Amino acid sequence: MFADAAKIVVITGITIVIFGLFMMASGKSGSWNWVNWFGNLPFDFKIERENFRFSFPLGSSVLLSLLLSLFLYLFNKFIR
Repeated sequence: MFADAAKIVVITGITIVIFGLFMMASGKSGSWNWVNWFGNLPFDFKIERENFRFSFPLGSSVLLSLLLSLFLYLFNKFIR
């Protein structure tokens, strides 16, 4: 039981490190512009006034939740 949990933690950690390295490399090369649409999806509410700024990224949160759920479903299906 603990061995399975340990595998999941290690694989998740390695995935996060790889994604972080990819983000660092993309940021330095200036090619990170392909992610600018994230946060500007429909249902991402932004209110900007003179002394006030409010952002509620509902659309981005739903998309991120769907992608994470799909990843975890496939991960669970192929690991076991």
